Amino acid sequence: MKKRFIAGAKCPLCEQTDSLRVWEENQIEVVECVECDYVEQKTPQVVEKTPHQAEQLIGIFKPE
Repeated sequence: MKKRFIAGAKCPLCEQTDSLRVWEENQIEVVECVECDYVEQKTPQVVEKTPHQAEQLIGIFKPE
């Protein structure tokens, strides 16, 4: 697992700059501050389309 620092990012808890690192663990993005106890986990957002949304008619184009 490769951990990378986020350049220029500021920790929302201790407000230290360049102290946040990020990595992915079991398809969950983890952000951690090396200066304090701040940890944030984000799961990917999956946008699901219902059959009606995929086939919704917006308009009809009639060239003249």
